[in-house]
Formats: sequence, C-alpha cells, structure tokens
Amino acid sequence: MRIDPAGRPFVIGAAALAVAAGVAISTALGAALLALAGVFLFFFRDPERVVTRSPGAVLAPADGRVMVAGAPTARDFPAADWQQISIFLSPVDVHVNRMPVDGRVVKVRYHPGRFLPAYRADAGDLNEYTEVWIDHGGRPVVVRQIVGILARRIVCRTSEGAEVRAGDRFGVMKFGSRMDVFVPALARIAVGVGDRVLGAVTVIATLPADE
Repeated sequence: MRIDPAGRPFVIGAAALAVAAGVAISTALGAALLALAGVFLFFFRDPERVVTRSPGAVLAPADGRVMVAGAPTARDFPAADWQQISIFLSPVDVHVNRMPVDGRVVKVRYHPGRFLPAYRADAGDLNEYTEVWIDHGGRPVVVRQIVGILARRIVCRTSEGAEVRAGDRFGVMKFGSRMDVFVPALARIAVGVGDRVLGAVTVIATLPADE
C-alpha cells in the first residue's frame, strides 16, 4: 500500500521502537507500539484514484465532509466575487491533498496562526494555513490547507509557476484538518453541507464555459 512520504518517519519509527521494546522491555509494549505503527500507516495511506475529467469541473482536493457550500466565511474573499466550499477531514479520512483544477500556480502563501478545531467557522482565518492560487484558463481557483486542533504541520509540495493537473497530489496535513476551496461567484456549486466527498473524484463546483 502506498503511503505519503511524510508518513514514513512515523511508520518506520514506531515499528523500530516496537521491535526494540518487544525485545528489551515486554511483548505487550512492543505490540502496542506495533499497533501505533499501523495507525500511522492507515492515516498516511495514499490510494490511487481515477481522476474525474469533465470540462469546467472543480474537484474535491481531499476526502471528507462538506461544512460550507456557498457564500464565503473567509474574510479575504468577498461574497460578491467568490463562493466557498469547505471540507472537514476527520482523522480516519485520507489526508493526501490534490489539485482541484488544471492550470498554473500563480501564488503560494503561508499564514502562521492558531490551532483551533477545524470545524469552527473562524478557523479558516485564524488557524495556520497554506494558500495556493491557481490560474485556470484565466479564472482563479484558490485552495487552502488549514490545520486543526490535532494537525501541527502542513506539507505543501507545489510552488509558483508550476503547471498542474486536476487530481495531482500536492501535499498532506498531519493528523486532522480542513480544506477550503474558493471559486468565482459565477461558478455552480455541486455539493451541499453534509455531503461526503472524495479527493480527485467528486465534482464540488463547475466553472462557467468561456464566452
């Protein structure tokens, strides 16, 4: 099973400690640490996906449950110009992050912040996050990797100028988090609050065709 590279130190470290503890201390402790290695293996799993290809489609950047679908709650994105889809990732969801659209990365911005529960409406503004702006045929699409109360590190593997495709892996957030996607106001939202989505598979919005 493929796992994200960010998870390898956790899996290998827990497995090594399990062997050492099992030999030097007790079998029970070794078994407990081996179980922990299994938890890390599960958390950092990176399953293959058949990426949805559809004109104008904006894809879910991660697995999880939709908590916002419509008017923006983020203060930097006025409702006259933007719509927002927020996805809450529980600890059992796949945490590998994928690009929502094809295009060119025009900006990557890191915002230091707090570690409030990711389901709070103000977490998108107050928590630590990395924001990626993508130029999709002249239309901007923005995706935020936002940490939660458990997450303490964002891994973002894209950079300004990169050419990307919808569904490309670009990062991971460690141990619980949230992702916000911002699309132009004319986009049609395709999901509702409470819906379950799959990264690179579920269409969460559709951009209008070029005039």
